[in-house]
Amino acid sequence: MTTAPYLIVIGGSAGGLQPILTLLPGLTASIQAAILIVLHRQSHYESVLTELLSARSVLPVKEAAEKEPLLPGTVYIAPADYHLLIEADHTFALDDSEKVNFSRPSIDVTFTSAAMAYGSNMTALLLSGANTDGSEGLMDVHEAGGTTAVQDPATADVDYMPRQAIQLAPIDIILQPQEMAAFINGMAGV
Repeated sequence: MTTAPYLIVIGGSAGGLQPILTLLPGLTASIQAAILIVLHRQSHYESVLTELLSARSVLPVKEAAEKEPLLPGTVYIAPADYHLLIEADHTFALDDSEKVNFSRPSIDVTFTSAAMAYGSNMTALLLSGANTDGSEGLMDVHEAGGTTAVQDPATADVDYMPRQAIQLAPIDIILQPQEMAAFINGMAGV
């Protein structure tokens, strides 16, 4: 089983679900990237979130599991209350250590580990949210040669997270929610 040659990591917090629901229907079935969604959420919403996203996607949607390989054409959701790391062999690792930026899963933790594992073969997209989670990870993605993107703060329900990222990290592109699917398809070589 060959792991995905390219990784798209999407991070969001308050207000981040709406852009995800907007972009998912536009992703093509032939996409060769793995897509990983890291949302700050409560654990009791687990099954509802997977079902909600599956209904919007032609791609299979599942919660990431320990030691599972990242497969192309699959949308993974970070489990609630665990940091999700990407290992060098392109498998998942779950970690229940201290919260980072008041969050577990932390977007920074996932962005940084993905940058180390995928280098220039990844894109990180940061969405709406109310804290600074994601900004440091975007810097790591940039330093590893990956592509960094943020939701246009003017379109975010809570603009603090994307606005902080623009101030703190080198951002390659700022996107409207309706532009995100075409951007992801393009980055994944579709």
